[in-house]
Amino acid sequence: MTQRKRILFAISDTGGGHRSGAEALQAALRLHPLGDSFEYATIDLITATGLPLLRSAPGLYDQLSTRWLPLFDLLYQLTNGRRRIDTIAQIAYVSAQRNIRRTLESYKPDIVVSVHPLANRFIGHSRIAYNMQFRFITVVTDLVSLHTAWGDLDADLCVAPTHEGHDVLLAQGMPADKVVYAGFPVHPKFTACTLTESAARVRLGIDTTRQTVLLTAGGVGSGRLKELVIALHSAYPQLQMLVVTGRNTALRTELQRIDLAQHVHIYGFVDNMEVLMAASDTVVTKAGPGTLMEALVMRRPVVITEAVGMQEHGNIDFVVHRGLGAYAPAVEQILAAVGSLMDPTVHTATIARLGDSVPRNGASRIADIIVDQLDMRPPLQRKKTRMQMMGMPMFNRRHEPKEPPTRRVPNLSMNLLERLREHGGLTINWRRRPRKKNRRSTRNGE
Repeated sequence: MTQRKRILFAISDTGGGHRSGAEALQAALRLHPLGDSFEYATIDLITATGLPLLRSAPGLYDQLSTRWLPLFDLLYQLTNGRRRIDTIAQIAYVSAQRNIRRTLESYKPDIVVSVHPLANRFIGHSRIAYNMQFRFITVVTDLVSLHTAWGDLDADLCVAPTHEGHDVLLAQGMPADKVVYAGFPVHPKFTACTLTESAARVRLGIDTTRQTVLLTAGGVGSGRLKELVIALHSAYPQLQMLVVTGRNTALRTELQRIDLAQHVHIYGFVDNMEVLMAASDTVVTKAGPGTLMEALVMRRPVVITEAVGMQEHGNIDFVVHRGLGAYAPAVEQILAAVGSLMDPTVHTATIARLGDSVPRNGASRIADIIVDQLDMRPPLQRKKTRMQMMGMPMFNRRHEPKEPPTRRVPNLSMNLLERLREHGGLTINWRRRPRKKNRRSTRNGE
């Protein structure tokens, strides 16, 4: 009996989107004709490094994305460059390589699928340094504003979720033969959901005749959800609302205590989002790629309320420029956008544009890519030393002696040296000094 091939998903629970992407791909693989012949595992590789800050990344992300968003954006900008992220990753890897190696070797994967940008270089470095025999691909779970950490040159393949993301990866220096567009990994249950609005509302036990809007603020229940619910209910008292607070139990309790109509339904964390979306006419959400793409796959117009972090800014343009919804950062603008989509003419036109906006089967297309990669042999790895992993050149002192100091100056920019001489008080003697005679030869009279 042949050994079952192992597929390892590398994630980090910084927000819910990365784990959701891995779960979507695993579900799609199980539906594949060969799906039962694989073994699956998911690890939080960022936490597994054991490094300070990184081992607390999930909790830290929750704080950065809610209370310290300007600091989060600053960190994004400071690290968003290939040389910068390469250097940071190399430094972190030197301290964490034992934990990373131990984690990867414990699963003995045939392929590692990374759905988190910070995990990519750790995987690539370990595979090279320890000559690990597995394929390595990255599945991008942002849409347009891609951090350079997504494009890892050591990966065998990088899967882009949108045409715009594909172009960004190429512009950032990824080779064209390593980038492929396949769509976003939305869970297959969204594609499989064929419920009509009426049938979905019957299943949920809600009014089947009212116009319905779904409001969600992500898994952590961030945003101004309470204020928005009250404002919408006051402006459109006839509107049926499905409010998902996620894991924010305090917010859910607070909303349930407010005197709202019976057709305002408050939910906590849910696992039937596809039914809630099928029952809705419009989805109001932040610019997170997971919920946003789920709504687009379900062909529901979206009203985006905010972008949590610079990596979500491109998602707004993606929706607005294609006419798939609206961006409304203020409560008054949200009220106007929802009211506009309540107009049957506007709603119908938006639904028509949603028809071919994004592929509905992104997860299954990526699953096919993973299965194809499993049939390929891992690339030959050339092991690097620790100094080379740090980006420092190694010199063989026995066979490659250092060059004489007199040859270093001509390699510098002469214009730069002249400017330094004028403005920085640089003193350089450009005349070659006469070579001193050997004292022993002088004493011997030679």
